[in-house]
Amino acid sequence: MQGSAPPSGRRRGRRVLRTATAAVAAAVLLPVFGTAQAAEPAPEAAETLQQAFADAAANYQVPQSVLLGVAYMESRWDTHQGLPSVTGGYGPMHLTDARTALTEFPQEGAGDGGEDGRGDDTRPLITTATAEAPDLAALPANLTTLDRAATLTGLPAEALREDAATNVAGGAALLADTQAQLAEPLSSDPADWYAAVARYSGADDEATAVAFADDVFAVIEQGQARTNDTGEQVTLSAEPSLAPAPGQAGLIGLKKHNADGTECPADLGCEWVPAPYRDLGGGDYGNHDLGDRPNTQTIDTIVIHDTEGYWNTAMSLVQNPDYLAWHYTVRSVDGHVAQHVQTKDVGWHAGNWYLNAKSIGIEHEGFLIDPGTWYTEAMYHSSARLVRYLAAKYHIPLDRQHILGHDNVPGPTASYIRGMHTDPGPYWDWAHYMALMGAPLHANAGPWGGAVTIRPEYEANKPLYTGCVKAGDTCPARGSEAIRLHTAPSTTAPLVKDVGLGAGPSTTGVNDVGARASTGQQFAVAERQGDWTAIWYLGQKAWFHNPAEQPTAVNTVALVVTPKPGLAGVPVYGRAYPEASAYPPGVPVQGIFAMPYQVLAGQRYVTRNLVHGEYYYAVTFDEASHRVVRGKQLYFEIQLGHRVEYVKADDVTVQVSGAPPGHSPED
Repeated sequence: MQGSAPPSGRRRGRRVLRTATAAVAAAVLLPVFGTAQAAEPAPEAAETLQQAFADAAANYQVPQSVLLGVAYMESRWDTHQGLPSVTGGYGPMHLTDARTALTEFPQEGAGDGGEDGRGDDTRPLITTATAEAPDLAALPANLTTLDRAATLTGLPAEALREDAATNVAGGAALLADTQAQLAEPLSSDPADWYAAVARYSGADDEATAVAFADDVFAVIEQGQARTNDTGEQVTLSAEPSLAPAPGQAGLIGLKKHNADGTECPADLGCEWVPAPYRDLGGGDYGNHDLGDRPNTQTIDTIVIHDTEGYWNTAMSLVQNPDYLAWHYTVRSVDGHVAQHVQTKDVGWHAGNWYLNAKSIGIEHEGFLIDPGTWYTEAMYHSSARLVRYLAAKYHIPLDRQHILGHDNVPGPTASYIRGMHTDPGPYWDWAHYMALMGAPLHANAGPWGGAVTIRPEYEANKPLYTGCVKAGDTCPARGSEAIRLHTAPSTTAPLVKDVGLGAGPSTTGVNDVGARASTGQQFAVAERQGDWTAIWYLGQKAWFHNPAEQPTAVNTVALVVTPKPGLAGVPVYGRAYPEASAYPPGVPVQGIFAMPYQVLAGQRYVTRNLVHGEYYYAVTFDEASHRVVRGKQLYFEIQLGHRVEYVKADDVTVQVSGAPPGHSPED
């Protein structure tokens, strides 16, 4: 979904505004808990963001560690160039001004999955649901906290949105005001601020608020130091003995959501918002299939989506039997989670029926291409906690061949390739996300390892993307998890081509994944030349810039597949279906159709997954007719390009990656 262009004057004078509003912020940094009064002439402005935290903490009598901890959990101290999150949050403190965000970056659309979420043409899906724009006049308080900060501080709303130091002052004022509303003193002891921190999350339920506060207190206990997106170093010293003061949890006073039926970790705010399983008549039904996983089929994959719509829209659509259903949705503003489908059941979300039958789908409130929105830290934390829980429950490895983006799901057949989804897109921070799961991406070999894990530094990696607003337009320069691939070791060389996407060349389009490798994906090295590395990708050598002083990939050892001796090439498949002889009477045989790709002799592709050919037959409302067909044919899932694909185990040999032919281990 695409947003409208921002007003032409929106960013005019931002550099001047930073200096001016920082001075204003310093002038009014005092605990005002009613209508703001005129400010005295401003003293010298804080020169660094670190100093801005110190000044705001002192003037609003909020412990500096609390202010830093809250800001870290909201934004990791990033400014995001004054652009809003998907829920209209601005700056390091994520002060929300959804009215302004929606006005300047309006969104339309039916959310992610408006096409065939089943990825199985045996029973085409009928989707008639539509999305509605949010009602700006009825936005909840947690989406308008910037208004409250402006009233408390007397600072202009524009300054609170666009200037980091001013934003920090606004956040400090909100925390101090919340502490006062709780009838708690402006204590210098961080332990006395747990309830205020929980309330700051914006959550409307106790469990989500507690999860946020626990994360903030964990950050303070452990300490943090980070260079943010403007290049400023910010440090929070560790306080290892910190614990909430007695009675703080009892002050939070928020409602408890209905968590009955949910499958969530105990420390995550989760509610049950069920998707309907309903007979619609005429042989049609919606909006998922009942199953008995993992008793009948293993769950080996988790698919990460964004909703391409707002929370309320997602909640409306997933409860509509004419639409699609996925298992979970994670809210942006506070990381709250709703579960819609039991994990034993099969959601319609991935666009590939084989993957649907073997996966859990998690949607995240957000927009892939909108240049004015970003994924929040609260959402990353909650989602990582949920994925870690599900991975442990179903023994799913925490790697990028089992934790897929929707953009990594293959088309089931060649005709599907061009219509496959591209979310959560190149702005999803996979390295940070995997680290939060306890599965950080790092080197485990030297160049002799023969494979690489894609791992650019997110904030420093800012490739050109186009098409965020309209075709051809340049997207704002932002951190990205993806690297671009060329046909030769030069930035002027053409991009590699994905033949499955049609005759045209690959482009810099934000939705064009034809020449893109994603953080965490692993590829076999084909060649190295100076600062350039070539990998095997979609049947060809694909080059990317990988200088030693700022590497975009780290060396690793991996299992790779290559065609058996004597074979010029082997076919590739978008789904791992069983052989024809495995189908019982009454279950139509599903074709095994080759994709427009091959693995050629001498090429190698990383694999981490050996699977049986399986097909889940579920085309009627009556689950008594459902069958799991499992064959003898085995497949390897491989990282062929940006998307995973499958090769028959009979066609390939498996080996440990090593230095590419013609290279010594010392190369």
